[in-house]
Amino acid sequence: MSAVPKPDWSVMPMEIGDLEVVVRIESSVYAFPWTTGNFRDSLHAGYQCVVLRVDGAVAGYALQMYAVDEAHLLNITIMRAMQGRGHGSRLMQWLEDEARSRRMGAVLLEVRPANGGAQALYRRLGYEQIGVRRNYYPAAAGREDALILKKAL
Repeated sequence: MSAVPKPDWSVMPMEIGDLEVVVRIESSVYAFPWTTGNFRDSLHAGYQCVVLRVDGAVAGYALQMYAVDEAHLLNITIMRAMQGRGHGSRLMQWLEDEARSRRMGAVLLEVRPANGGAQALYRRLGYEQIGVRRNYYPAAAGREDALILKKAL
């Protein structure tokens, strides 16, 4: 029996040239996606914007900002066809390592209450709910709350 090769993966800085595929992934995963302008503004603001490449192709991305002693995860997405293979965990751990290297004490993020898959991932990685942001996300029926999760590094 031959061994199945493990995929080659890397995390690299997001570039303007990545925006087309990033927006395509974003739009295929979320009902209320970020726009090209949102991603471009994040790049220009100097946030940490990265793409996850698996076997050379963009499979996901993340955007994280740093404030004083805390990292704030703004967006993390893995394309649907690549979900459930550990790529989200890998990218989250990479982001946490980056935050630690910048001497951040914690990572903070928001997640939709209906996004059970993301919540399960975050809880497996040690994130705990610390609050709720009322009417944070756009939703079909107006606005939806966000759960605030935090992990001490």
